[in-house]
Amino acid sequence: MRELFPLKQIKGFAFSLILTGVALVVYFFKLSFTVGMTILLITAFFQAGLQLVVFMHAGETNDKRAIYTNIYYALSIALVTVFGTLLCMIWGYL
Repeated sequence: MRELFPLKQIKGFAFSLILTGVALVVYFFKLSFTVGMTILLITAFFQAGLQLVVFMHAGETNDKRAIYTNIYYALSIALVTVFGTLLCMIWGYL
C-alpha cells in the first residue's frame, strides 16, 4: 500500500502552497519594490523547478540529460529575449 501513496506529490504540493504563501506575504506586507521583486523572483524560480521535477516528472526517464538540456536552452533563450527587449526598448540601447 505504501508504494501506491503519492508522498512525493503531496510534499511537492505542500511546498508549492508554502511558496505561494510567501508570495502573498510580499503582497500583504507591502514590502519595497526591490525586496518584493527579489523575493517573488526567487520563489517563482523555485516553484517552476518544483513543478518540473515533481509534477511533470522531468527527471524520471532514462533521457533526463536531454530534458534538462532543453530546459536550460529554453531558459537561456527566454532570458536573452527579455533582456534584449529591455535593452532596446527601455534602456535605449540599439
